[in-house]
Amino acid sequence: MFIAVYEFQVKAGQETAFRHAWRQVTQMFYERCDSYGSRLHLTDHPGRFVGYAQWPSREQWAASRQLDDDDFINTRQLMRDCLETSHTVYEMTVTDDELQRQLFHQGKPD
Repeated sequence: MFIAVYEFQVKAGQETAFRHAWRQVTQMFYERCDSYGSRLHLTDHPGRFVGYAQWPSREQWAASRQLDDDDFINTRQLMRDCLETSHTVYEMTVTDDELQRQLFHQGKPD
């Protein structure tokens, strides 16, 4: 699995519009490019968000840059219009994955 980590500095007052456009762009990558989705985090710095996207491979992530239909281009531009800056912080390959969506079993197994 491949992970890309991004940092976004959002213009003051544009946080809600950014988050909405970010969700739409993420959904398009999921539906059209077979990404595994993404998470967005607000940091302790005003207007600074960190997001990470999961992909089956680095190659699929790279190929997603070729998505060029008008709907995607317009939505991505709406997101970019909310930003002062953005950049890819890390490009990473997963070596060990212990994220859990449910609590670990408490106590001893039966």
